[in-house]
Amino acid sequence: MNALQALLLEGDGVSRAVAALLLAMSVASWVVILWKAWLLRGGTRSVLRSIAAFWQAPSVDEAAGRLAGFDRALLVLPAVQALRQQQSAPAAGRASLASGGDSVQRLTRALREALHAALRRLQGGQILLATVGATAPFVGLLGTVWGIHHALASISTQAGGFTIDKVAGPVGEALIMTAFGLAVAIPAVLAYNVFGRLIGRIEAELEGFAHDLLARFAGGEPSAG
Repeated sequence: MNALQALLLEGDGVSRAVAALLLAMSVASWVVILWKAWLLRGGTRSVLRSIAAFWQAPSVDEAAGRLAGFDRALLVLPAVQALRQQQSAPAAGRASLASGGDSVQRLTRALREALHAALRRLQGGQILLATVGATAPFVGLLGTVWGIHHALASISTQAGGFTIDKVAGPVGEALIMTAFGLAVAIPAVLAYNVFGRLIGRIEAELEGFAHDLLARFAGGEPSAG
């Protein structure tokens, strides 16, 4: 920490800008990590329990009521709500192109939109984590290179020429920026990989659930039963 403070105090605007950028990247990635950890808590087990609760309900309306307080991440409930809306929509008239087609086509479209909305929610923040993980080491390296250049340029103006003790301190302080960049990138890369595996499993379960809903209710069965 003393070396980083010395680098920021003695460095120029470029060094401070690189440090500020790395700090912003770290804060943003940790915000995303904590949010996605909350969203994906329980992993696929939570989604499987929600799907099981739906199929154990005697009707779609009652299943939606159960999932309202059970599916906290709102991954399974949107598909059920889309199913309810299609079942309660009037069959007569074509107010728009979206309302056209038979019941199977309308339900397919509604389930696909609900599935895509859930997947967008799951994928949120993944691009940021990938970007931070890929660029933070190079940003830190840029700070190190610039810090070494700045240190050598300042030493060259001093009397007495180059000596090891004059070079070792500034160069060692500049290398802190590389370590800072790695400290920002490593958590982002690990979180991206862990969340990516969880999202892949949940996506497969949601796609299967949407397919089962279409196969079961494509005939337009009433929600109460």
